[in-house]
Amino acid sequence: MWTRKPFPIAAVHPFQLPLGLVIWALWFVAVYGGLSVGCAIATPAAEAGSLTWINAVLGLLTLVVTVGLLALARFCLMAARNEPRTERRFIARLAAGVHVIAAVSTLITGLPILVLPPCV
Repeated sequence: MWTRKPFPIAAVHPFQLPLGLVIWALWFVAVYGGLSVGCAIATPAAEAGSLTWINAVLGLLTLVVTVGLLALARFCLMAARNEPRTERRFIARLAAGVHVIAAVSTLITGLPILVLPPCV
């Protein structure tokens, strides 16, 4: 007989609801703060365009945060599938949606890193 595996309580805890947007906000501050500091310390040549070390670091950070947020969304969604129809299932499903929204926001906000020179 098939039984449900217990899932970590963290996936259905209410702190998951704002977590995705908090991670997005921290990423936003880190990217634009890092851009400002990077441009103040070692400004790359304007002729390089968007192919600079600053864009590479910020792009990598964007990719890592996006993948992390999508992993959190999957974690919450898997927990929701293992929960009976209760408020814990609702919280896990809503948190998964918020994490996906934060991941898409991170990706869309980070797209200019690919095409714009950093220190204009």
